[in-house]
Amino acid sequence: MCENKIRVAGTVNDSITDGPGLRYTLFVQGCPHHCPGCHNPQTHPFEGGSLREAEEIGQEILKNPMLSGITLSGGEPVCQAKALIPLCRMVREGGLDIAIYSGYTFEQLLEMEDPDVKELLSLCDVLIDGPFLLEQRSLALLFRGSKNQRILNLPASLKEGKAVEETSDRWLGQ
Repeated sequence: MCENKIRVAGTVNDSITDGPGLRYTLFVQGCPHHCPGCHNPQTHPFEGGSLREAEEIGQEILKNPMLSGITLSGGEPVCQAKALIPLCRMVREGGLDIAIYSGYTFEQLLEMEDPDVKELLSLCDVLIDGPFLLEQRSLALLFRGSKNQRILNLPASLKEGKAVEETSDRWLGQ
């Protein structure tokens, strides 16, 4: 994997389905989970997609004054943690919030020895965690595909060292 470039499966410039408000969604390429029924199976191969500079993507994002945040999806974003850190720093400095999806649970992410994963998580506001489970699929869930997935407040979770559910009305749809 090229550490200074992000392997991108695709982007959505004005998403309303990957978090509250108008969001830029970055779908990274490569996923080790291969969840049955995955919504984005084309993102599984690590060789697919295209390589893009973090700064180029960041400039594209910051040109849109209507965005309230970005969402890192995939694929599995933590597999490209090192490459995503500069993008997240740039977006954070631009005043946008950052959500990240992961097929790993928060607890599994904490157990990882990779300092880049920890830094990436520290730059994000919300984590939607856990694998997609077809048998727990629900179309009634906001910003999640299956009932096992949680919407977590990342700063609070990292501070407490345990999963803390997000309570803001923005993420709960209230």
